[in-house]
Amino acid sequence: MTDVPVDGAAAARTAAPEGLTAAEEEELRAEIAKVEEEIGTLRQVLAAKERHCGELKRKLGLTPLDGLKQNLSKSWHDVQVSNAYVKTSEKLGEWNDKVTQSDLYLSASSTLEDWNEKLTQSEAYKKTQETLSQAGQKTSAALSNVGSVISRKLGDMRAHPFSHSFSSYSIRHSISMPAMRNSATFKSFEDRVGTIKSRVVGSRENSTDGLHSPSGAGEKPPQDNAPF
Repeated sequence: MTDVPVDGAAAARTAAPEGLTAAEEEELRAEIAKVEEEIGTLRQVLAAKERHCGELKRKLGLTPLDGLKQNLSKSWHDVQVSNAYVKTSEKLGEWNDKVTQSDLYLSASSTLEDWNEKLTQSEAYKKTQETLSQAGQKTSAALSNVGSVISRKLGDMRAHPFSHSFSSYSIRHSISMPAMRNSATFKSFEDRVGTIKSRVVGSRENSTDGLHSPSGAGEKPPQDNAPF
């Protein structure tokens, strides 16, 4: 392939279709240019109108979402009033009437109603319903009792500190147990307490006798030279 120089004007001007003269071709081309110019002007006018509409919507507080909702509502309204939608709705209504009025549908409905009536009036259904009702009542009563017991226990714990109540209860309970009192450890502990008690009582009596015994007039109490 070789490069061939091409005239720009000749390339822009295509061959005229058959049946058209040069004057008619020029007239058509002028009309095309005029129409394209009008289209450009209309586009500019449409853009200006859209900007003006957006400013008005912004002043009214309308958002693009509101515009979308309006467009969807308008589209749905157009669909509802369309001939295809109306015809489809009419066909569906006719089919529904035919189905609901057919013998098969009526017999199936009556059969289902008979089954439902027999089931609700059966002894097994009544017993099951009574059993479930009693179980629900018992469960509610048990939960209520548990709640009251827990509330009472919490009230007792708030009224008495845990450590004091536990220690006093454990000591009283351990002392009041017969097995604990009869054990060798408890008896040994009791003997030790008795021995200590007797010693303390004897020492108190001796000290009381020494304080009340009369002393001589010239006697002086012995001085303790031990350092304090």
